[in-house]
Amino acid sequence: MADRGYQVELGARRFGQVNWLGLKALAWREVKRFLVVWTQTLLAPLVTAALFLMIFNIAIGPRRGDVMGVPFLTFLAPGIMMMTVIQNAFANTSSSIVIAKVQGNIVDTLMPPLSGLEILLGYLAGAVARGTLVALGIGLGLMAVLQIVPAHPLVALLFIVLGAAFLGGLGIVAGVFADKFDQMAAITNFIVTPLAFLSGTFYSVEALPPVLKAISHVNPVFYLIDGVRFGVIGTSDSPPLLGLAVCSGATFAVCLLAWVMLRTGYRLKP
Repeated sequence: MADRGYQVELGARRFGQVNWLGLKALAWREVKRFLVVWTQTLLAPLVTAALFLMIFNIAIGPRRGDVMGVPFLTFLAPGIMMMTVIQNAFANTSSSIVIAKVQGNIVDTLMPPLSGLEILLGYLAGAVARGTLVALGIGLGLMAVLQIVPAHPLVALLFIVLGAAFLGGLGIVAGVFADKFDQMAAITNFIVTPLAFLSGTFYSVEALPPVLKAISHVNPVFYLIDGVRFGVIGTSDSPPLLGLAVCSGATFAVCLLAWVMLRTGYRLKP
């Protein structure tokens, strides 16, 4: 065969350092997954958050004094917002991977020329988009109904994005590890839900006994909720910069583990 003046290296990437086309396609797929069923993925969380606020207001709101210098319902609202965000971000990535594994079409994600980092970012894009849209809906509701105007909106947005990325990464880890829906349900019930409920969502951790207070301070979700609370009402249990550092470190660690799993094909490739 005549020499054509060039050689083709087997296995070489033909899309540059980053396969932007493939990354965009995967990210858009993950976003479309929840947009096509928006009544379940966007509307339902808003209704659930509204029910939480209404029930707490009816049950104990009138008899509860101010918390951290604000009315109880105002104190409660940011925690409900972040709890809803992280639950939906976790559900977006974990359900996508588990459903693909159960249905046998996970190969559609693994076969394209995407690196582990590109797959990670594609999944996280869907989680962050869903979490941010849910937070935006709840925030607009709080402004319209409770007249709560965020004191530091950019800080609140930063913690919302970090929270969605952290739980989105954790959802990838859980989705890769789980092979069946009941395993996924166990992870949600025994890990994600306790992290959300025992993190100062419904109370100030300053009111806890010393042991429980110390445990709360090693829970990254506590800093996410506390950071959003600072962004919304301007007060918090811990310094916002400390919370930002802890949340950033936890998000990096979880996403690093997810990247290793995706890069090596752990429990994904035969």
